Amino acid sequence: MELMTSGEFARASGLSRKALRLYDELGLLHPAQVSPATQYRLYAPAQLEQARLVAWLRRLGMPLAMIRSVSRLPSAQAAAELGAYWDQVEAETAARRELATFLIGYLSGKEAAMHDDQGTLAVRGAMQSVIGLQRADNEDAAYAGTRLLAVADGMGGHAAGEVASAAVIEALRPLDIQVPDRELLGLVHIGDSRAYLVRDGEVFQITQDHTLVQSLLDDGKITAEEVASHPQRMLLLRALTGDRDCEPDLQLHQTRPGDRYLLCSDGLHVVVAADEITRVLLTVSDPDQAARDLVALAMDGGAPDNITCIVADVVTAAETVAQAP
Repeated sequence: MELMTSGEFARASGLSRKALRLYDELGLLHPAQVSPATQYRLYAPAQLEQARLVAWLRRLGMPLAMIRSVSRLPSAQAAAELGAYWDQVEAETAARRELATFLIGYLSGKEAAMHDDQGTLAVRGAMQSVIGLQRADNEDAAYAGTRLLAVADGMGGHAAGEVASAAVIEALRPLDIQVPDRELLGLVHIGDSRAYLVRDGEVFQITQDHTLVQSLLDDGKITAEEVASHPQRMLLLRALTGDRDCEPDLQLHQTRPGDRYLLCSDGLHVVVAADEITRVLLTVSDPDQAARDLVALAMDGGAPDNITCIVADVVTAAETVAQAP
């Protein structure tokens, strides 16, 4: 069978030569032959179907690590995985559409209120923030109100990190009283602090770290086991610095009574294993005790950074009044 040069194969498959090199390195699509004299990569025409599948999946936005997994499955299983992935994409798109619709109405002065079926919702939360065992100062800041939860992690090693984090919280604080009741409960995220949602006995991480290692993990260039030991694991790709190019992620979540949220700085989630975070969130009913237990786990793990966390339960306004001292 006559082989194709990388240029010919790239044109026929719809992939760039740069992409072909990357997919070769990641084990997604190896060339059929590499010329020992020139090191040119040569591909078989029979590989075009696999190459086009990879290109189509990338066009859908699927991360390379997932493509590598899906492309190795039998057709029926691959189809099921793709279906599950697309359901997730559509759910996220629907949430963003709701947020866009609300914001358009909100900014234009039109009513776009979002109502729940059980009265006005509120959050009943507890906050813990400690220096840790290896830092001289606490550069984290946080706020836990009835409708606003916020964590800001001042960047360690930068001048006045604690001033910057405090300024962020002060800028957000008015949202706790100025947003009309029953109108908005959204999520804004940038950096490597995290938010988790507990619902129906399961714990979901609902933010994506804006770090180099997370992008390498998404692209399949490193494994989850390699993240902790990567020499640039602390490098942020996005942070709140005043640069307008650093856009935060925006999401809108349908909140239900009984939901629980955890917001935390990386001083917690880098040290405490995911299964331990899950255990505390599912088994410790009191938010204040849950927050204290999570901080204790981070301290037991060496606490190399400041530790801040908020554990908050979503309740109805009636429950808030009933539980008030």
